Amino acid sequence: MAISSMTGFAREAGVTGPFQWAWEIKTVNGRGLEARVRTPPGFDAVGEEARSQVLKALTRGQGQITLNLTRTAMVPKVRVNREVLESLVAAVGALRLPDNVKPASVVGLLAVRGVVEIDEEPEDGSQAALHEALRPAFSRMVEALKNARLEEDRALVAVLEQQLTTIERFVAEAETAPARQPAAIKARLQSQIAQLLDGQASLDPDRLHQEAMLIAARADIREELDRLRAHVESARALLKDGGAVGRRLDFLAQEFGREANTLCAKANDVSLSRIGLELKAVIEQFREQVQNVE
Repeated sequence: MAISSMTGFAREAGVTGPFQWAWEIKTVNGRGLEARVRTPPGFDAVGEEARSQVLKALTRGQGQITLNLTRTAMVPKVRVNREVLESLVAAVGALRLPDNVKPASVVGLLAVRGVVEIDEEPEDGSQAALHEALRPAFSRMVEALKNARLEEDRALVAVLEQQLTTIERFVAEAETAPARQPAAIKARLQSQIAQLLDGQASLDPDRLHQEAMLIAARADIREELDRLRAHVESARALLKDGGAVGRRLDFLAQEFGREANTLCAKANDVSLSRIGLELKAVIEQFREQVQNVE
């Protein structure tokens, strides 16, 4: 099972009767799971169904669902109200018109209000057909969104794997750093004491060795390096297992940072401090990328 990014976008559009419609959904990262819906008036029920479907399909992330709806131009239907027209004809025929008044023409009768009716409303079944079309379209869009998030995941996994490899490299550099060796600590301590005494006296070699060993013990980073390696193995196992592992990867990122901070605090040499700072930088990049994992 692959991991899934929380970032994705999908769209599904179509035409039903006089209506053009388009579903759109966009998801970004979030600590929990949230979905907001925006639909035209009269489509609240469809929007709520869509929201419920998204909450079932995803585990983490913030989603924005939008339904855009427009009505295409229709050729109006013209209908003559025969009852009204016949009534007008009968009424006009019963009139005695003066010689200078012409009888009513068909054009004049059709111009009377109520004789000709223009119907621009859609057919009765168009609204129901629209609702029926929107539901399966949204289901298809949710599947497209899940696939889009998986596509994003492939690039995300590659970045995380590269960052874990970089962390391993810095751990190896810290492991083999000459400054960690007791002999190097002893030589550095001896040089510092010589500068302080300015050649006026010397320190007992046995005492110098003891002090060097004490400093080496306090500055020992073996446990931090071991834990960093263990965290790298755990992170790789989570990436391999897949699923909704974002929270656990986020926890590991915090543990990485904690060990790197301790390593920097214990560093007794410029080279170790440099390694610790570079390690903290790549761990911060790892933590930022992990925020996108579902």
